[in-house]
Amino acid sequence: MSSRRCHVFVLLCSMIAACGGGGGTTCTTDDQCPSHFCKADGTCGMATVDAAPGSDAPMNGDGSDSGLCAPNHDGTISAAEVPLKAGQMASFRIATNATWNTAGHTNTDGSRTWDLTGQLANDADSPLALTSPSGTWWAADFPNAQYATTLAAGSDLQGVFAVDASGVTLLGVVSPTGGTYKTELTYDPPAKILALPFTAGDTWMSSSTVSGYAQGVIVAYTEDYSSRADQVGTMTTPYGAFPVLRVATDLTRTSGITTLLTKRTFAWVAECFGTIAKVAGQDNDTSTELSDDAEVERLSQ
Repeated sequence: MSSRRCHVFVLLCSMIAACGGGGGTTCTTDDQCPSHFCKADGTCGMATVDAAPGSDAPMNGDGSDSGLCAPNHDGTISAAEVPLKAGQMASFRIATNATWNTAGHTNTDGSRTWDLTGQLANDADSPLALTSPSGTWWAADFPNAQYATTLAAGSDLQGVFAVDASGVTLLGVVSPTGGTYKTELTYDPPAKILALPFTAGDTWMSSSTVSGYAQGVIVAYTEDYSSRADQVGTMTTPYGAFPVLRVATDLTRTSGITTLLTKRTFAWVAECFGTIAKVAGQDNDTSTELSDDAEVERLSQ
């Protein structure tokens, strides 16, 4: 799709979209932009960077990879189309305790349309960054970590992540500083947050023993993640409109036979940008679609 309304994550946020140079140029179609993304307002979006050699990156005049990831709209999100690495940053508009229905609008072809351009309760723009493990107090305990990022608005806890051709995994959760009241939780095995590659209908699961320190107290429990790429459609954020796959994830936290927490999260993932929107439900909300949302994030610039 080359119309200005249709081009492809974010990171993830929990996967963050990584943006580089090349924004602001006037355009009408994607191929007029170095970033290969013409926004809805007729200007070029920022370029995603660091696509793997031999991936879908466009080529320079000499035949070498340009470093830009160019969406191929094949319905599959691959590792080369999820640009996650330390040093990347994007701006998200984040609402807490907001009302927004994740069902969106069902189209005649079975796809869905979602719109997150409107104002929501407690909205605030916030830069979200993928930080390097290097030099952190916890680095030696997570030698395979590639980046860390804040897990939720209003919390300073960071998730410690690794990413490879098979997916994005959560290795642990840490506090900004160590010491007596530190948080340092290790996931064994790492929790599978995003399987790669994936397409509509794919499912993945993981079960992790979580152990370590939570605010200085020794804890141990189990977290089970169950995910499905359950919908295809278009998500419109303040940044622009994206063809997306939606990933629904159910988290269940248990201690022995006791369920401590259940939580549903939806992530809208776009080629070459990653997670461009994410909605987390309230704790223990059993609704199929969410409308009473603990947190709503969407790419804003």
